[in-house]
Amino acid sequence: MLTLADVQSARERLAPVIHRTALIPSRTFSELGGCEVFLKAENLQKTGSFKLRGAYNRIATLQATEKARGVIASSAGNHAQGVAFGAAAHGVKATIVMPETAPVAKVTATRAYGAEVVLAGRVYDEAYAKARDLQEKHGYTFVHPFDDPSVIAGQGTIALEMLEDLPELDALVMPVGGGGLAAGMALAAKAVKPSIRIVGVETERYDAMARSMAAGEMVMVQGSASLADGISVKRPGDLTFELCRRYVDEIVTVSEEEIASAILMLLERAKFVVEGAGAVGLAAVVERRARLEGLKVGVLLSGGNIDINLVSSIIEKGLV
Repeated sequence: MLTLADVQSARERLAPVIHRTALIPSRTFSELGGCEVFLKAENLQKTGSFKLRGAYNRIATLQATEKARGVIASSAGNHAQGVAFGAAAHGVKATIVMPETAPVAKVTATRAYGAEVVLAGRVYDEAYAKARDLQEKHGYTFVHPFDDPSVIAGQGTIALEMLEDLPELDALVMPVGGGGLAAGMALAAKAVKPSIRIVGVETERYDAMARSMAAGEMVMVQGSASLADGISVKRPGDLTFELCRRYVDEIVTVSEEEIASAILMLLERAKFVVEGAGAVGLAAVVERRARLEGLKVGVLLSGGNIDINLVSSIIEKGLV
């Protein structure tokens, strides 16, 4: 099982590579949410997402023989860019399998980092199956997007930064898909400040972690297309599920309309471009889905890699 020491080691590896993103107070969102809101702007991270942290940490810890075989990953887009960036930095060949529905911006950016992109399936789980097939065929080293100790440790570095910047935080709110981000942040935050409240947020269309935690066992869901493509995962990871059961206090869900509204509010009020998965935490806060009234709340904006055509449609719908 992972410990705080693993997260601290990941932080040392990442220090020369990542941006130390800002933790920004917001009076507007504080009034809407009934709590003091502080936005962690990982949408401004290198590659446009927090995913660089876990992917880079995993590749940095590979053995020489694993690097020589090349790496493969499956991703809706952000993990893809993180793996491509990390692989290029270490001189490793990277192949990324992405869903056919992945935003064009994410596919283009992944290729720009030097990775070979294979499009397969409609959702992450189908891309994952294709990646495993290619791994078996070619002997690649698989870099899992969430259910991997090194990836989880890398994501946990976000919580360390937030609590250093504002030790008075009472709660952290973050997106949940496969659970790597929530598991890493929750583990690190609880180790530093056991009293802190951890709230994970899923889209209603893919609430696998919420259902799994409620049932006490792994549950698979069959969802449909979501604005939050980055967290459209049918089943949590085995390791992430156990860590979330141990350290996450609450999982809540938000609707597609609430996600779209949060994206638009971030554009209008904060001047931030944030993708659907990155906006679910703020959506949960302003819609008061969790018990956060009166608390100091750190909200993670996990990524900004959204298709411009989608931004246009959200703006038009908002204007109507």
